[in-house]
Amino acid sequence: MSINVAGIVGESIVDGPGIRLTVFCQGCPHHCPGCQNPETWEFSERTRMEPQDILSMVKKNPLIRGVTLSGGEPFSQAAEHAELAKLLHENGYEVAAYSGYTFEQLLDGTPEQMKLLENIDILVDGPFLMEQRTLEARFRGSKNQRIINVPQSLKEHRTVLETAERWVGESK
Repeated sequence: MSINVAGIVGESIVDGPGIRLTVFCQGCPHHCPGCQNPETWEFSERTRMEPQDILSMVKKNPLIRGVTLSGGEPFSQAAEHAELAKLLHENGYEVAAYSGYTFEQLLDGTPEQMKLLENIDILVDGPFLMEQRTLEARFRGSKNQRIINVPQSLKEHRTVLETAERWVGESK
């Protein structure tokens, strides 16, 4: 099951704590005004990658502690990203995802979207809103976006927010 990838950043420090590999998927239904990745909106074929190949890339860099799924919209390829996230967890990596959907929307989404939620640690949710744009919210582009501890949220049946500082602390 391959992922339609727009690009990969092998060492990112802006898509979550520590040095991370970031997978930018191709395709996004949100089309947020001011999006920093509008080239990922179209659901056209780019580069197909197997989850195992992405895991191999991660393993080659001993400095990487986590992987971020970004976009585009990772939940538009939820089954594929769930497979990748499961592989990453099995190999000891923290997994985060950015989504234009809210956590609550994803809870009411498809079974594949729920499977992806069940396999990630952190979700940065909500659309980018130009009128709430900020450079001060770490790991977020607009003030409406939240950092969510997904395993705790699923366990407690409520949205459990993280601060950027706690997320950073958890990755060490």
